Amino acid sequence: MKFNTISLCLIATLGLASCSDDGENGINGTNGTNGTSGTNGFNSLIQHQALTLGDSDCFFGGLKIQSGLDTDNNNELAAAEITSTSLSCNVNPVSNNGSRLPYTVLRNDIDDGAMPGMKFEIRNGGFGSDMVAHPTDPSLFYAVTDRGPNATFTGAQGKGKIFPTPDYTPRIGLFKLQPNGDIKKIKEILFKRPDGTLITGLPNDAAFGGTGETPYNIDGTLVTVDATQPYDATTNPIKLDNYGLDAEGIVALSDGTFWVSDEYGPHIVHFDADGKEIGRINAFSNDTRNTHTLPAEFANRRANRGMEGLAITPDESTLVGIMQSTLYNPSSAVKNLDIVRIVTVEIATGNVAQYLYKQEKNQNSQSGIVALSNNTFLVIERDGAFYNATPTAMKHLYKIDLTNATNIEAMTASGDIEQDPALGLTIAGETLEQVVLNSGWTTLENAGINPVSKTMVSDLVAEVSYPHDKLEGIWLIDNTRVGVINDDDFATWATGGVLEQKYLDAGKNTIDGNTLYIIENLDLGMTP
Repeated sequence: MKFNTISLCLIATLGLASCSDDGENGINGTNGTNGTSGTNGFNSLIQHQALTLGDSDCFFGGLKIQSGLDTDNNNELAAAEITSTSLSCNVNPVSNNGSRLPYTVLRNDIDDGAMPGMKFEIRNGGFGSDMVAHPTDPSLFYAVTDRGPNATFTGAQGKGKIFPTPDYTPRIGLFKLQPNGDIKKIKEILFKRPDGTLITGLPNDAAFGGTGETPYNIDGTLVTVDATQPYDATTNPIKLDNYGLDAEGIVALSDGTFWVSDEYGPHIVHFDADGKEIGRINAFSNDTRNTHTLPAEFANRRANRGMEGLAITPDESTLVGIMQSTLYNPSSAVKNLDIVRIVTVEIATGNVAQYLYKQEKNQNSQSGIVALSNNTFLVIERDGAFYNATPTAMKHLYKIDLTNATNIEAMTASGDIEQDPALGLTIAGETLEQVVLNSGWTTLENAGINPVSKTMVSDLVAEVSYPHDKLEGIWLIDNTRVGVINDDDFATWATGGVLEQKYLDAGKNTIDGNTLYIIENLDLGMTP
């Protein structure tokens, strides 16, 4: 009962309040003073920049969109005002089928041994023994030919090579990648002797690395000094060329000059911007042309498998050459092995270091090398198979590191280890090649000799179904992207010493040709 009484009292009180009358509204007060005007805001600006081929942000070109506030009110977006950047990059215009390099025809009057009743084309072409980036223009690359069209042949003077164009001059081509993926040849640089005369691709004599590769004409006669007269050992001998090169590796320097390695000597030759020889390095101590000399064992190269790759460190101080396969050191008895030599030469001093590389398969080919840093390099390791005919064909790119590898040139005599002046480092009287043949790599490891480390970067058969037999050149584009090229042998092949067109397929539908492929999204471990 007590709570009910309180409720009634409260209701009565509220009722009395609601019955009272409101008073009249008061007079409005005067308006206050207006505040000062605020500062005008900044305009937002957007700019679009078309990017051309070779751009560092979008290699294949594209569009860069930048925005920010115009803080200085000049209606221009300065670098300091940019707060947002986005890119729309063009896709790689070079398809998985690659882009063919242009060519001219050297000859088209020779019977095609593969197609009776037909003639075939010898093409120039041939720009695929190696390739290298232009030092300043990212859309350009250089590619080098080898000695010229040739084929294995046995004639009156024994084993040799047919040279259907014996006066061919090995050369460098400068090429430009086009926005649509096509390739344009800008110019050719022909190799010349120090006196400015053109060299040939004919073999050297034995004193400078010749291995008895006798040169023959297309009709089986000998290539002679005087082509109009018959061969005579005294009055008209076989024509050789001690300046002749079978070029396989190329380096382009920032001063416009080139270093080129070959598989005759092997020689490493310095050419000026016009292709004239200005220096030379080889393993022949009696060669008065030499600036520096390689270790003597490099003269024991296997025929047609010389210094297949050449690189230079980013500071342009040191040349790095890699042999294609195992040296015949001391003889061909060690042919079927997986041990390959790498040599470095300091250009200023001639100081030499030497390292070992272990191949994935015996008698594979190391056919290209390019520097990623002063100690790391990208190399090609391949077999000689066509993927269309051999699904297990191997065309790999590996990253190698010299840092923890053993410099065998620096090893001193100790116990069974000796430095032989003609054969290089030996263990218990055996060359390193003989050691691997007779007891394997473990013996080298027990002697403290470690090869370079290697990591596979790309399998080109898996990437692009790479159809060519001879993957031979690498163009380092940037830290995730490379171009590669093949040696097409001037579109010339031979079966049983009979010349024919070189095809990629058994059905003989596709003629081989120098083809650029661009491989992307690689982990090269380089600083951008």
